[in-house]
Amino acid sequence: MKKIILNSLLLLLPFILFSQETFKGMIMDKSNPKDNLGVEGASIHWLNTNIGVFTNEKGWFSIPYKPEYKKLVISYLGYKTDTITVFSLKPIHHFITPESDLNEITINSKRDAIQKSTFATANIFTVNSAELLKAACCNLAESFETNPSIDVSFSDALTGTRQIQMLGLTSPYLLITQENIPSIRGASQVFGMTFTPGTWVESIQISKGAGSVVNGFESISGQINAELVKPYTDNKFFLNAYSSLNGRLELNTHFNQKVSDKWQTGFYLHGNYRGEKFDKNNDNFIDMPLANQINVMNRWQFTDAEKGWVSFINVRFLNDEKQTGELDFNPSTDKGTTNNWGSEIDTKRFDASTKLGYVFPELPFQSLGFQMAYSHHQQGSYFGLNVYNIQHQSVYSNFIFNSIIGDTRNKFKAGLSFTYDKFDELVNTSFFNRKEKSFGGFFEYAYDNLDDFSLTAGLRIDTHNLLGTFLTPRLHLRYIPWEKGVFRASIGRGKRSANIFAENQQLFASSRQINIDDVGGNIYGLNPEIAWNYGVSYLQKFNLFDKKGDVTFDFYQTNFQNQVIVDWENSQEISFYDLDGKSIANSFQVEVNYELAKNLNLRTAYKYFDISTDFKSGNLQKPIQPQNRFFANLSYETVLENEKQWRFDITFNSVGKQRLPNTTSNLIEYQLPVYANPYQLMNSQITKVFSNKFEMYLGGENLTNVQQKNPILASDNPFGSNFDSTIVYAPIFGSTIYAGLRFKIK
Repeated sequence: MKKIILNSLLLLLPFILFSQETFKGMIMDKSNPKDNLGVEGASIHWLNTNIGVFTNEKGWFSIPYKPEYKKLVISYLGYKTDTITVFSLKPIHHFITPESDLNEITINSKRDAIQKSTFATANIFTVNSAELLKAACCNLAESFETNPSIDVSFSDALTGTRQIQMLGLTSPYLLITQENIPSIRGASQVFGMTFTPGTWVESIQISKGAGSVVNGFESISGQINAELVKPYTDNKFFLNAYSSLNGRLELNTHFNQKVSDKWQTGFYLHGNYRGEKFDKNNDNFIDMPLANQINVMNRWQFTDAEKGWVSFINVRFLNDEKQTGELDFNPSTDKGTTNNWGSEIDTKRFDASTKLGYVFPELPFQSLGFQMAYSHHQQGSYFGLNVYNIQHQSVYSNFIFNSIIGDTRNKFKAGLSFTYDKFDELVNTSFFNRKEKSFGGFFEYAYDNLDDFSLTAGLRIDTHNLLGTFLTPRLHLRYIPWEKGVFRASIGRGKRSANIFAENQQLFASSRQINIDDVGGNIYGLNPEIAWNYGVSYLQKFNLFDKKGDVTFDFYQTNFQNQVIVDWENSQEISFYDLDGKSIANSFQVEVNYELAKNLNLRTAYKYFDISTDFKSGNLQKPIQPQNRFFANLSYETVLENEKQWRFDITFNSVGKQRLPNTTSNLIEYQLPVYANPYQLMNSQITKVFSNKFEMYLGGENLTNVQQKNPILASDNPFGSNFDSTIVYAPIFGSTIYAGLRFKIK
């Protein structure tokens, strides 16, 4: 099967010559060459005829041709009209020039909060700022509450950390990037998404299934890319203040300043604090950790459109402190003792990155790009008597060249990448250290017939000191069978090192003993994880009763050739071992979006998961993973002539029953049933926009007040053999109310 796929990819690359029965070309804006985008809606017609067309969303046109047609007229509102002579049927790339003496014309249009394109080859959609504002969105981990493709849950009963899943797999199997630079991985895997404040995020791109080979070999189930606000386009000043009844306080400020004609800088400050203890379920443990975070980023943007240069430089420092445990726990007297059970997690992180891009001024389809990032992550933590410290240094670099083969229907990306990771970990009294170095090259070919078919075929080869030398193939196909319908398919392979301790830190907050089955692998005795992902998707946009809507069907399967199994079916231990057998994750989703009335939108989705793994005790469904989920979001906004408005949002989640890990070896009073009961959640937010500078919001989470009973097993004996805070399948805190304000100066 793999040989067939690789041969198919190689055969597709030279497939670049196609018959032309019409004359084709691309129209571009000479004043904005850096974006490599065509002009949509430009008028094209043959001189002295009534034969004419308009350019599509990508700036391309296709017009009927006869030998007697020689003069082509190109016009666009606000631009000079050009007449060119056509000598052959070879596709043209023509720049139009803005009229300098025309009055400025402003056209306002409203973008969908979640944008799904019928032109993108991969199954990717964009979540813009309008969608992010539907919830408090205090950090990246909380940015998916109104998105049905991402599942959000709590990882344990103590740290309050939210984990995300896509296609039924947890975040380590996702490639999470910041402006296409891998950012949340290794030591930051568990808490890293809480280190990006929501106000810093401009938009989020979510890609299901096999990702692009340009971004590396680790992605298995998909990619989440967060685009940050840009100093050039962000508000000159922005303030967001947030407070909730669970004791959480947050403040975000942005300062952006133009330094020169080509340089802009932004200074971004985030702080959050929780100093109040709550114990709503009366188990003598605080429900949410005490927390204190300071997060500072300085961002520079350089733009020279005339010469084709653009660059970004980021520098960030973060200090994050958490404390949790019993109500009476005092770190100064109880740390390392059995007086009271407690935990502290202190993280310091520094990272810097740069992106440099050059677009050839006369060839906007050709560009060079360079990315480089460095991070130093240091975490010191303890969970009761368990100690876990990690230091992770990482270097990432990527060079990309974009161009075409013949014409812009045939594009390619090629480049080289280098990564370096150094891990130093302390688990109780044992040290675990490793260095990972990889060097690779990639080639990605994209074909688009400008009508109903496109493909992206990529292949990369990497040599890695622990994973060996290996190939990573990826393929995406898109076909439009009829109007407003698009079918997509993808296949790809991913390979990664499992960071067994960093990715499963919640397991330290239990009395479980840690066992690693050393099979002679290079990663703490274990072998790398390898998986194939296959997916099909169909999107149909429609108009019903003069209202827009769309329906999407997705099916994806992830088939592991090897997986590091995290086995907690024995309640007295946690075991890590290589897969011996099968591990398959099947994911099906149907989603419907519809405009019920003007400014009233409904989004619904149903998801089914079938995720089974061969454990040592037999083939079992993944624990704490509902097979059935239902999602609905209703949003409405009022728009008045003076632009003051109200926004209303309500989100409903129905979570099906979940299999719980086996607890039959516990004392009978600490045993759990085989399945957890289904439950329903409801969140809502109301926003009042007073002006284009000021707005306030009021919201509630878990309005149905769902609370898991006894989320901490043996909370009355936290140093005993049955203590376990990891089996969390529902909210712990119950309902909470929050309020906030946003103020900006453009």
